[in-house]
Amino acid sequence: MKSQHQVRKGCKVCSPPLYALTMRNVLLVFGLFVTTVCAQTAAPVASSIKAGFAERDITPGIGMEQPGGYGKAYHRKFHDACKVRVALFDDGKKKVALVGLDTLIVPRQIVLEARARIEKELSIPGDCVMIGASHSHSSGPVGMVMPGEYDAASDLVKKLAYEESSAADPGFVMRVTNEIVEGVRMAHLVREPAQICVGYGHEDKVAFNRRLRMKNGQSWSHPGAGNPDIIEYAGPIDPQVGVIGAWDMKGQLMGVMVNYACHATTSPGGISANWIYYMEKTIQGALGTQVPVVFMQGACGDVTQVDNLSQSRRMGGEEGALYVGGRIGAEALKVLYCTPRGTEVPLDVRQKVLSIPRRKPAPAKVQKSLEIVQAGKPQGDLSGWIFAKETVMLDHLCTVTPNVDCEVQVIQVGPAAFVSNPAEYFVQFGLDIKKGSPFPFTFPVELANGSVGYVPTEEAFSPAGGGYETRLTSYSNLIITGGRQMADTGIELAKELTPGPVFTYPKAIFGGNPWAYGNVPPELE
Repeated sequence: MKSQHQVRKGCKVCSPPLYALTMRNVLLVFGLFVTTVCAQTAAPVASSIKAGFAERDITPGIGMEQPGGYGKAYHRKFHDACKVRVALFDDGKKKVALVGLDTLIVPRQIVLEARARIEKELSIPGDCVMIGASHSHSSGPVGMVMPGEYDAASDLVKKLAYEESSAADPGFVMRVTNEIVEGVRMAHLVREPAQICVGYGHEDKVAFNRRLRMKNGQSWSHPGAGNPDIIEYAGPIDPQVGVIGAWDMKGQLMGVMVNYACHATTSPGGISANWIYYMEKTIQGALGTQVPVVFMQGACGDVTQVDNLSQSRRMGGEEGALYVGGRIGAEALKVLYCTPRGTEVPLDVRQKVLSIPRRKPAPAKVQKSLEIVQAGKPQGDLSGWIFAKETVMLDHLCTVTPNVDCEVQVIQVGPAAFVSNPAEYFVQFGLDIKKGSPFPFTFPVELANGSVGYVPTEEAFSPAGGGYETRLTSYSNLIITGGRQMADTGIELAKELTPGPVFTYPKAIFGGNPWAYGNVPPELE
């Protein structure tokens, strides 16, 4: 942007070198150009859909636990705010709310309590509310062990669960629940007639399958860049960036939704929404707005920002978060700018709760694990002790809750279907859901409406499989067909719905006269 002094040719202040033109400058120029073009398009005079967006703060305090591992860690500094992000739609017949949390997971008890309050206070049925976690590894303590979860266990197991494992903070759990309800309430209050766009972008440079096929015939998680025993990636990624944008009837942006599949493990340093923060800033900065950006995490149980086949230095922390979030945000901008809008946006929902058994550890393994944990923590590498602890804790869970409730939910927003699961879900399942869905835009949402840990494909449990995600722990333990059951259920529920129309630009009408400057033969002299 120009300063108040007159721009002069050759002035070093006014004419910075080309390399000084940052990505933010490019996006600002692009945003101004397309905003000007879009402003010239007449907005519809009426709409059948109302939209409302809101956000609430759920930033944890310094010193609170930082979830994401099998032991305890604590927050030492602040980077950026964590939020509840809400998109609410109302077609006059049904209201739906999609809630994105800047949290590692969302425990089932938070979902059930928040839904009950929303239904009671706002008359929005619980099955019309989807609550999903971004899986930020730099967020607040909503897991892994829930308050009271192991109260019926032996003293040893209680000690392992409450004192040696990542544990939710009861006050923070209550706060997150309250802010979900208040976020939905705010979005409901500000809803107004809207124009909606739905589209896909494509970003394939920031996400990589973290499981690699090795020369020994197995598949390992993060075997390390440059490892000579790596053959190839053991699975795909999903490069689609799903986007929904909402504008009021005057053309002012109201809010944005983004769906993409990549672990939120860039960890820029301190409490943070992770790379989602930079995605948000990219979108808001280019558009000169502070509207809410609601992120719903895709199926990324085996997908992160780490490329184990790259020979280049790995970007980490702030640099990595900016790279991932900036590129995804920039792709979302392309969709917002280049996708037609519409006002016929039917809403519908389907929901089914599956009861899926846990995988039980063998008695001999449980006995050996008991001996290991009773011997105390060793010096040095704690891996063996940690997973022995997890085996003992899982043995208790298999006794008190041998089956786990796994909710599959589909929320339709016009031509788009959000299809949820409560897992760190392997990306292949997400791709299968997209392929089987009748909707032109299908957005898988993992870690939604509960948390059941990693859910790999059946192939990952074959002799050619393996890796961190298949380890049996108190967090990840569903039977090997659990993921397929969720995928098939999601597809079946989506097929019960009728997609809304895909919006298109009006067809061009030839005016009868070609461009006068262009309807000439070639001039050779």
